[in-house]
Amino acid sequence: MVNYGGVVSASPIPTLEDFTREAKAWLEANAEYRSSGTEDKDLVWGEGEFSVSVFHSLTYEEEKALLDRASGWTRKKAERGYHAITWPVENGGLGLPREYARAFSRLEAQFVTPTGHETHSVTVGLIAPTINIYGTPEQKADFVGHFLATRDLCCQLFSEPGAGSDLASLACRAERDGDEWVINGQKVWSSGAQFSKYGELIARSNVDVVKHKGMTAFIIPMDLPGIEIRPIKQMSGGQSFNEVFFNDVRIPDSMRLGPEGEGWKVALTTLGFERDHSGDGGGGGSRVGGSWRILLATARAMGVTSDPVMRQELAKAYSHFRIEGFVNRRAADLRRSGAPPGPEGSLGKIIWTEGMRMVTDVVSRILGPSLVADTGEWGTYGWGEHVLGAPGYRIAGGSDETQRNIIGERVLGLPGDVRVDKDLPWKDTKR
Repeated sequence: MVNYGGVVSASPIPTLEDFTREAKAWLEANAEYRSSGTEDKDLVWGEGEFSVSVFHSLTYEEEKALLDRASGWTRKKAERGYHAITWPVENGGLGLPREYARAFSRLEAQFVTPTGHETHSVTVGLIAPTINIYGTPEQKADFVGHFLATRDLCCQLFSEPGAGSDLASLACRAERDGDEWVINGQKVWSSGAQFSKYGELIARSNVDVVKHKGMTAFIIPMDLPGIEIRPIKQMSGGQSFNEVFFNDVRIPDSMRLGPEGEGWKVALTTLGFERDHSGDGGGGGSRVGGSWRILLATARAMGVTSDPVMRQELAKAYSHFRIEGFVNRRAADLRRSGAPPGPEGSLGKIIWTEGMRMVTDVVSRILGPSLVADTGEWGTYGWGEHVLGAPGYRIAGGSDETQRNIIGERVLGLPGDVRVDKDLPWKDTKR
């Protein structure tokens, strides 16, 4: 059964050519081509919005407007199922093979579409698929399709002041009280919490077992009594991150995600999706922190592409983008086949963060003083938001060191790090 053009049908799926033709016509009716009414994907220097930020440097109102535009475009696509092409019909998708999604992505990259936002990505790419794996039938019916279409937005409630890379040390408590749970504690670095209607919360539900075994996951409404959200000012200027405090917050057991005490498995699944950057654009169109075509356009505009040393640096960056794209495509294929996220996500995240560091180095050489002196010239000083934000992703979603441990232990079979608290009950561990 497929859902094509808003009509659910048991007939054979459309040919790729028919799908592409209709998708192109729909995009032409709802968006504009990137350059001068043509299908040329090359960036036109000085034209349109320039954004290579990793974390937004915007006021609350500006960031909300950006997020509203991104969600609005997703909801527009959801009218035809183009937002979830490979997802089943019951989730609002089209139920089509992955090559159809690739074809649509290639088409969409030719058009001007709203800038992405982390809260949008968390909702669609992390929490919706996690609920699809661990949710009850009722939770799946209530949330998966709703979140894929960004009718409501979500945030992660994982990290704490004393539990970052060692997430299993978290101390936010969830205590059972009949058919309810009472939540007390604090979360930090919760991106987009101020815009989110729901959050995926991991909390400590049992202090008498080892730290990885005593956690439980929940889907929690962010407007419940006792929840306080405080923005954190970041060095790039924005306030995307938040502290979130819970003071005797009550949620029903029906909002528990997965079995009691199995929150670590739920968290690892979500983190696996977070480390999968298969939707970030590879070497092509829009992506967090800027794409290859933006880097190349910057080099051309600054007139440095004839310099042999700079050409070598650009070639290295291009090669890295291409390798990243291949790794991400493999991860995407595994994900769309229904396989849970695995250690390949850690490899993808390391390649991604190393790529952002490489872009920082190359663009610094390209721009020189223009990177730190705002002359008003399009596409120069704006790279500063990338330079200031890129180091953050070496920590977000699990630090680079954590990713290398995962690859070493789960892929290469190397001995694990010494963990002196591995067999201790959480209440007896040092914090």
